[in-house]
Amino acid sequence: MDINWYPGHMAKAKRLLADQLSRVDVVVELCDARLPYSSRNPDLDKLLAGKKRVLLLNKADLADPAATSAWLNYFRAQGIDAAPYSASTGKVKDALAVIDRAAKEAVERAAQKGIRKTVKAMVVGVPNVGKSTFINSYAGKACAKTGNKPGVTKGKQWIRLSKSVELLDTPGILWPKFEDQKVGLRLALIGSIRDEILNTDELAVELIRFLKTQYPGILTERYEVEETQKETELLCGIAENRKCITKGGELDYSKAAALLIDEFRSGKLGKVTLEWPKEQENG
Repeated sequence: MDINWYPGHMAKAKRLLADQLSRVDVVVELCDARLPYSSRNPDLDKLLAGKKRVLLLNKADLADPAATSAWLNYFRAQGIDAAPYSASTGKVKDALAVIDRAAKEAVERAAQKGIRKTVKAMVVGVPNVGKSTFINSYAGKACAKTGNKPGVTKGKQWIRLSKSVELLDTPGILWPKFEDQKVGLRLALIGSIRDEILNTDELAVELIRFLKTQYPGILTERYEVEETQKETELLCGIAENRKCITKGGELDYSKAAALLIDEFRSGKLGKVTLEWPKEQENG
């Protein structure tokens, strides 16, 4: 399954981000806790060089806790200040602590000059990792546009949260080509790539294959299917279990595939992580 998606507005968004960097003290990078490696844009390393940067593993409430712990250790071993975050809990204390630590030097330098500094933080990440939702929970109100699909944030949005902090919400940016198609597949599973360009049936089969291997029993528990079957047969079983039927009375495999992917994304299948640090350590 070959996946690439880099519409024109992403190139524009990348230029917008670069234009704003000179005004920024701290960069807050959000990745998806279910795939902390694949949901980090490698282009940002060069673009953000020299900037104070923190990493939040967002949607940690949907991820395997053991995997999240392993990823935090992995990033911290590289000198990256990282923390888990869950927008659904409404608790931002841990996230704020990370941002405050990153901005500390800039605030202290300004204080030495007798200036009370307003910290300017830029929020970046690939589409659909929850940047706007993070800002809204930080601000305590719906001040940034949100949506459960990629491409909702179209332009820059500077948001004053208090006398001391301003946040810039930026559009989600992917990179032009996925060298490893597993990265594209995983990003498609969390909704970072528009569903309209995907083959949902194939995507669901790939998800079933992964779950059978890495989280055995999860499909049986949710859909009462026999996991020793082939992936396509399991999709058939899910269609039967959820009564996905066409108008002609046939099983609707596409509807079942969309249902499976949606239930994975929303956490109804349980806490699932799509990749572990050992994959990167093993090369």
